[in-house]
Amino acid sequence: MNLLIKNGRVLDPSGNVDAVCDILVEDGLIAKTGKDLSAPDARVVDASGCWVMPGLIDMHVHLRDPGQLYKEDIESGARAAARGGFTTILAMPNTKPPIDSPDRVGYVVHKAEQVAPVRVLQIGAATKGQKGEEAADIAGMVGAGSPAISEDGRSVMNAKICREVLERCAAAGVPFLDHCEDANLVSGGVMNAGEKAKTLGFKGITNSVEDVIIARDILLAKEAGAHLHLCHCSTADSAVMVREAKAAGLSVSAEVCPHHFTLTEDDIPGDDANYKMNPPVRSAADRDALIEGLRDGTFEVIATDHAPHSAQEKRRSFAEAPFGIVGLETAVPLTVTELVEKGVLTPLGMAAAMSTNPARICGIEGGTLAEGSRADITIIDPSREWRIDKERFASRGHNTPFHGRTVRGSVRMTVCGGKIVYREDV
Repeated sequence: MNLLIKNGRVLDPSGNVDAVCDILVEDGLIAKTGKDLSAPDARVVDASGCWVMPGLIDMHVHLRDPGQLYKEDIESGARAAARGGFTTILAMPNTKPPIDSPDRVGYVVHKAEQVAPVRVLQIGAATKGQKGEEAADIAGMVGAGSPAISEDGRSVMNAKICREVLERCAAAGVPFLDHCEDANLVSGGVMNAGEKAKTLGFKGITNSVEDVIIARDILLAKEAGAHLHLCHCSTADSAVMVREAKAAGLSVSAEVCPHHFTLTEDDIPGDDANYKMNPPVRSAADRDALIEGLRDGTFEVIATDHAPHSAQEKRRSFAEAPFGIVGLETAVPLTVTELVEKGVLTPLGMAAAMSTNPARICGIEGGTLAEGSRADITIIDPSREWRIDKERFASRGHNTPFHGRTVRGSVRMTVCGGKIVYREDV
């Protein structure tokens, strides 16, 4: 199917384009952009009043496949991604068993080709079995299609092994996506170590749990010559360290998740595990530092850390429930509402953080609307006001703290490889 997207505000950071114009899609590629285009054989999409961005890319998604399909699988997670405006998602390797070999990468790649409406790229595990004891076959997994390596869900606590992993990532030419959590400092914590934890009587997670590993791994990556990408940053000092590392010329990037730039510990209503995520939502000062880091470009990426769990698991107490919330279907409205509407990011800046920058950091196709490129396109209505309803999620996981929240900005259409994979029904 050929498409002619008319009269949208085209936002393409790769070419610094911010203009109302048309896009013609032919044979799965962007054939032409410009004013007053026509194509008699194309399906016309009226994007008046909408933003037209390069297809969104999420660097940080948990699909639970293999091993925990009752929470999510590749097909349901990819459908949730399409509904959320994402045309490419990168799946973390902490499945059961972990994705720690070329064959296991191949399993996800092959299954995604059969069932996923969007592109699913599989990140490889840093160590065998994610046990932190021996580096995995990083070169082999990259050869099988992994665009990055991560131990997400935990840190590689042995600094010597972590440095070896970083050296292998450097040799393979892929980034290391770093979950920063000092296991020895967690001490059973389940929420931010602040007043809310004291009030509710739960053990807290201090900022140092995250910050100590950030500092260590920046130094290790410097020695190894690897690109270090810091996942789900949540503390004020993470912004300080990333900013200083960049000023020193180091190859470092970092992401912030919507829940961390939207919520603080004060928003937790009580013993509700839908507010339990790792790292936790922190103080207002931490949140404000993250927002400032997004504003000044210290944090280049917005990623969801989409982490589905069953309703039964999330009905448990904060002390016993698993960490994580879903995010693929709420990322766009939260970003529009909390960042664009408030002047933290421009619409072009949003497109960069959610598409162009992830593509560049991971060295993957996408993040552009240039002529001749693959037609991955997200159309967003920035003015539509609506209420988040978890019962309408395509994801199997409904574990969100944002149910019932009024937001602005909705995904009107997702186009992946020239094919419409989601169209909003309003």
